[in-house]
Amino acid sequence: MTTKLILDTDIGSDIDDAVCLAYLLAQPECELLGITTVTGEPVRRAMMASALCKVAGKPDIPIYPGAETPLSIKQLQPVAKQASALDKWPHETQFPQGQALDFLRDTIHRYPGEITLLTIGPLTNIGMLFQSDPPTARLLKRIVLMCGVFGGKDTGHGLAEWNAKLDPAATDIVYRAPVAEHRSIGLDVTTQVTMDVQTVRMKFQAKLLRPVLDFAEVWFHEADRITFHDPLAATTIFDDTICGFERGTVTVELQDEQSLGRTLWKPANGLDAPHEVALQVQPQRFFEHYFGVVSRV
Repeated sequence: MTTKLILDTDIGSDIDDAVCLAYLLAQPECELLGITTVTGEPVRRAMMASALCKVAGKPDIPIYPGAETPLSIKQLQPVAKQASALDKWPHETQFPQGQALDFLRDTIHRYPGEITLLTIGPLTNIGMLFQSDPPTARLLKRIVLMCGVFGGKDTGHGLAEWNAKLDPAATDIVYRAPVAEHRSIGLDVTTQVTMDVQTVRMKFQAKLLRPVLDFAEVWFHEADRITFHDPLAATTIFDDTICGFERGTVTVELQDEQSLGRTLWKPANGLDAPHEVALQVQPQRFFEHYFGVVSRV
C-alpha cells in the first residue's frame, strides 16, 4: 500500500526542504499527488521543485505556486535564495497561477480519508484552505507539520519556531482544524539531527541528491551544517519508530508581539487529545532510513 501525499513547501530558503522532497520522490511507499509552494517568490520555489521532479523521472507531478504573503504580518522571507543554482538543472518555468487552493481542496475532496498533507513551510496556504473550506480538514487522513517547539526553550527566532513565526494567524487556524490525525515534528527533535558541510558533500552523491547539493552550496554561504528538520517530519510518515510521540493540545500565541506564533503545549493522557507531538528521536535510525531510501534512485 502506498500513501497518498501532498507536500506544501517553502523550498529555496532553508535547504532541508529540498532534502525532504528528494526523499519523498525516492520513497516507493509515497504516492506524491502534488506540490504547493508558499511564501516569497513562490514561482521560483516551484521551479526548484520541478528540477528535482525531473531528476527523479517524475516531471508530471503537479506543482502549484501558492500564497506569497502571510495573512496578517509583514513578509519575513521574501526571496528563495537557493533558486540561484537553478541554471544548472532543467526545470519548468510556467505553472498554473492562483490555483493552489483549488488544487488542494479538489484533491482532498477526491480522496476523502486517504491523503496525508505534509507541511514544511509557513502555513499560509493551509490556513487559507481551512478558512475558505472548513470541511476539507475533516476529509484528510492526517496532517503532518514541521512546526513548533514544545519544550519551552528559546529557538533562536525568539520564542517561536520559524514556520510558525512566519504566519502566526495561519498557524493558529491549522492547529484549531479538526483533522483526524494532527502530528507536529518540532525543534525539540529536529535540532538533534544535523550534518556538517564536509559530511554532506561526502554523503550527497545519490542521483537525486546532486541538485540538492548544488542548492546546498548556496545555503553553505551562510551556514556550516544542515539540520534535517523537514526530512525528519517526512520519514515519520513511513517509519513510526524514528520519533517518540505524546498526545495533548497545542495552542498558538497571537497576543504577545514578542512571541507571535509560539506553540504552547499541554500534554494529556487521553487518546482523544487533538494533537500529537514528537518529543524523542533516534538520529542514527533516521539517517539509516533516509539514506537507505534516497540511494535507491
